Order: sequence, then structure tokens, then C-alpha cells
Amino acid sequence: VQLQASGGGLVQAGSSLRLSCVASGRTFSNFAMGWFRQPPGKEREFVAAIGTWGGRSTYYTDSVKGRFTISRDNDKNTVDLQMNRLKPEDTAIYYCATPERSHYVGTSAAEYDYWGQGTQVTVSS
Repeated sequence: VQLQASGGGLVQAGSSLRLSCVASGRTFSNFAMGWFRQPPGKEREFVAAIGTWGGRSTYYTDSVKGRFTISRDNDKNTVDLQMNRLKPEDTAIYYCATPERSHYVGTSAAEYDYWGQGTQVTVSS
């Protein structure tokens, strides 16, 4: 399984960014996808996750609810994270990830087995 994330950058507070992650190596639609981030000097933390079954199940950490939206396109094998009203505290390396277990959605890093390389998001005040 390979994951490739893209879309990071340097933006001002209040701006938007859209991250994208393309997956390969297995049947994409059978597996949940998640986004995590690691702020400078901190542990990796959960941001958002989306389940299978049409992606109707989505989960967010409290700090991004109402600002971030996760979505998936099973035809393109991609999962996106639309980030609006960005804040300086959103600055981090963002990673996409997927678990080994099919049709299972987790909200902790330990539940995910495959990780992309990370993309840097920097939000200036």
C-alpha cells in the first residue's frame, strides 16, 4: 500500500488549503482513510477520518470541526481534506493514513498501519 499526500503550503490565517492523498496497492473503497498532523515539537494527533460505505461516516477532532471537511473519491482512489479558516495552531506536517483492517475506522494513530510521507502546512498570523 502506498500513500502520496500533496497540497500543503504557506498561507495566512483565515485562508483555505486543500490536501489530497492518492492511494494505491489495494481496493481503496474497502478501507477507511484518515488525516493526522504533527505540530512542531508535539506528538502526532488525529485530525479527521472517513469510513467506507460511501464515505457517509466522518470523524473530526474538536478543534477542526466546522472548518475542515474530509471526503473521498473511490473512483480516483483519493481522500481530500478541505481546510478553511486556517489558524496558526493548524501549522503542522499533515499525514494521510489507512488501516490494515478493512471497513474499520479509527481515531488514533496506533490504529493506522500505512502512512504517506507528509505535507507541510504553515499558517502565518
